[in-house]
Amino acid sequence: SLICKKEVKKYKTVDEYILDAGNGREILLVLRELLNPTELEETLKWSSPCYTVNGKNVIGIGSFKSYVGLWFFQGALLKDKAKVLLNAQEDKTKALRQWRFQSLDEIDEKLILTYVKEAIANEKQNKRIKANTDKPLILPAELEIAFENDAKLKEAFRAFTKGKQREFADYISEAKQEKTRQARLKKAIPLILQNIGLNDKYRK
Repeated sequence: SLICKKEVKKYKTVDEYILDAGNGREILLVLRELLNPTELEETLKWSSPCYTVNGKNVIGIGSFKSYVGLWFFQGALLKDKAKVLLNAQEDKTKALRQWRFQSLDEIDEKLILTYVKEAIANEKQNKRIKANTDKPLILPAELEIAFENDAKLKEAFRAFTKGKQREFADYISEAKQEKTRQARLKKAIPLILQNIGLNDKYRK
């Protein structure tokens, strides 16, 4: 997932996640203290703290080696007057934006809350960045060959929306090595046959 690089460990509570965060623990605690009094609901998703409105993901926080990140799931819609938001994966991420902190001194509580309130208001108005669905769907050769060998797989793939088809296609073709593409294809096939989208478990 985009959110959690700590996926090796499974956390049961946000406290457990923060306790294990090492360097970033103090920053996470301050961010959590800012988020909890708002109307956001604290939960864990992908073993990472996540804050929701009506069950929809609005904000996530996470600790990495060199920084602590505060994510806005629909961050591209925020005004970002202070120019603090980053797109961590240009060309891949349309909506998600990240604010990075390396020390407690960088935390401007008032400014953070301005962004948080705007994100909550946007979610309540159901504002969304729409994925680019006009882009042509390009199937990787590995998937085409799999379809030739398995008509049922091809049929199951056709049942998905264009967007979900593209997620599978991009997932396989973005891998640089043939070995990785084959491994990704192997992972994708059972999902396609069960009519499960690649990112369905992250959708809410």
